Amino acid sequence: MMRKTIRISLLLVAIFLLYVGGVLLHGTLTDWQPDEDLPVDVYAQSTNDVIEDSIISLAIWNMGYAGLGEESNFFFDSGGFFMSNGKMIRPSEELVEKNLDGAELFVKSTEADIFLIQEVDLNSRRSYYTQQLDSLRAQRPDYAASYAANYRVTRVPIPILEPWRAYGKVEAGIASLSRWQPTAERRLQLPGSFDWPTRIFQLDRCLLISRFPTSSGKELVVINAHLSAYDKGGVLKKQQMVFLQQLVTTEYDKGNYVIVGADWNQCPPFFPFDTFSPGETDGYTQSNIAADFVGEDWQWLYDPTVPSNRKLRSVYDTENTFRTVIDFFLISPNIKALKVKTLDQQFRFSDHQPVWVQLELL
Repeated sequence: MMRKTIRISLLLVAIFLLYVGGVLLHGTLTDWQPDEDLPVDVYAQSTNDVIEDSIISLAIWNMGYAGLGEESNFFFDSGGFFMSNGKMIRPSEELVEKNLDGAELFVKSTEADIFLIQEVDLNSRRSYYTQQLDSLRAQRPDYAASYAANYRVTRVPIPILEPWRAYGKVEAGIASLSRWQPTAERRLQLPGSFDWPTRIFQLDRCLLISRFPTSSGKELVVINAHLSAYDKGGVLKKQQMVFLQQLVTTEYDKGNYVIVGADWNQCPPFFPFDTFSPGETDGYTQSNIAADFVGEDWQWLYDPTVPSNRKLRSVYDTENTFRTVIDFFLISPNIKALKVKTLDQQFRFSDHQPVWVQLELL
């Protein structure tokens, strides 16, 4: 009896090791490794060629692939690499539809000249293969629309010990919609990557850069970004921030207007990360962008009164869920901030909330 038990145990271990080996081999062979500089995918164009107005508005939002609404308690945020432990891997199809309806309403009802949206799914199992960019741009059919992939994996195998429920295929990225037609757009790969084998199942972070001519003769450079998360010690973010710093200062030195709208996955300089629940962090921490990242005449634009991000260990609870600010804008000194506000949706449709700004090009 003992020998039979040992044989069965060894067989199960062998099957598990073969499964893991197969997953790693498949992931390595299919690992998407994008070039550092690529054209973006253009989905629609605008007939407006030049920005004539000096006052413009922008909105940013990480829509959480229509899968991380108020009902979500995401397994990976609870360390569920091996087991989901009863936490959500994928939402129901009905919840994806509800969250996508919320995203459509945001684009349709928000008065913004430029939308910068992160975590947009095009063909992912986690969101039932919805074509989310098509849904968004249908709300603004006269806007230019472009997309840069940052998550392209044929099969994400986690939780490892629940292969029948694995996360599955992901095709997602960042999208920009604009009233004006950009003269040029590029996808720039951000530096840094996780060690193997983690990197073959993680995002390939990038920037989507759009360039617009203005009536002043200057060029408006708008950067859509989504910096690294699950980055222990912030090693990857540090590399990405150096890259971004060099990029924005170079563009400004050319005389351009520069706007960065991003999910930074870190707080603005000097902003206390536990502002909305002082001292009650639930074990969370969030780093701050260095005060000297750019010159003092650059501005960080955020709404300190409304959180832009909530954590996902549990479903959303207005009293207990930890919230902070990690979504905001950076603008160059030749731009004046007129208004900024976070649109308080009570996290119904995503673990992030949109941030809207009105600016004047000087």
